[in-house]
Amino acid sequence: MDRRKARTRAALVTAAQRLLAEHGGVDVSIHEITEAADVGFGTFYSHFTSKDELFDAALSLTLEEHGALLDSVVGDLKDPAEVFSASVRLTGRLQHTHPQMARIFVRTGMSYLTSKSGLAPQAMRDLQAAADSGRLDIDDPRTAVAMVGGALLGVLHLLETSPDLDVQRVTDQLACRLLCMFGMTGAEAQEIATRPLPSLSTPT
Repeated sequence: MDRRKARTRAALVTAAQRLLAEHGGVDVSIHEITEAADVGFGTFYSHFTSKDELFDAALSLTLEEHGALLDSVVGDLKDPAEVFSASVRLTGRLQHTHPQMARIFVRTGMSYLTSKSGLAPQAMRDLQAAADSGRLDIDDPRTAVAMVGGALLGVLHLLETSPDLDVQRVTDQLACRLLCMFGMTGAEAQEIATRPLPSLSTPT
């Protein structure tokens, strides 16, 4: 793919991400998509066969970006339970650090829980590592991922619709309760869920 075509495709995907964040991409015409991307209408089908294919690509990119973002900041943590907790807390804080990403997760519902990139495999890996090390009690990692993902989605929705809430307090409380759910004592869970967090880079 030459650079011009790559730029056009990237513009379409970026526009689709914005539209997903705004209203989930529902009832959007291809004309509106190409207008948002500032590309010619006729170029759309040179890159995608349908709106669904474009929005799938936009969601996949968002999930990949989320996974890479977390990996970049939790990679130096040694305790598997802390890695899991930090990932939960940082994802909850997306409402402030990466609001478009947070809104995409809220708008697209549960589809990301079975994706092959992003949150689901990231959570599966972290939970499995915590279970293998004996830090958390997890019988079925797939069910555990669904429980964590559902809780995160609920909190992201709550924070979007209740801007008066303290994001840090809510997300730290979520991480603490999830750790307790997986067998950790309340005192240790509270300590881990309130440790200093690495900073997330904000989009420019």
